[in-house]
Amino acid sequence: MGFAVMSMTDAAANRVKAIVENSGPAAKGVRVGIKKGGCAGMEYTIDLVTEPNPKDDLIERDGASVWVEPSAVLYLLGTEMGFETTTLRSGFIFTNPNQTSACGCGESVELKPADLAALAAQRQAAQPA
Repeated sequence: MGFAVMSMTDAAANRVKAIVENSGPAAKGVRVGIKKGGCAGMEYTIDLVTEPNPKDDLIERDGASVWVEPSAVLYLLGTEMGFETTTLRSGFIFTNPNQTSACGCGESVELKPADLAALAAQRQAAQPA
């Protein structure tokens, strides 16, 4: 069994499916990445996918497809992608164990690469004997 880069909540999967359904027949899913920017240093990016990049990691849940840019994988390992609607906003949210801080407005984050040795040890400990 492979290791999934990210996971998706039901709400995120439903929102991805709604985006695809409302974006025309060429839409296949969304692509998640990171870029430098914002006051904390990095921002998550989400783009519509019409032509998947074979180098991207694919995460699927209940018919929703999310591709992850190769350059973002180390920063997104173990992340859960969710979707929330509040009184003031609606959007995707990321619960990321690699996040070290965030700006006050919540638009940008500071991320560190995942600790692969710790992830391997955690996965090994979770294996049945």
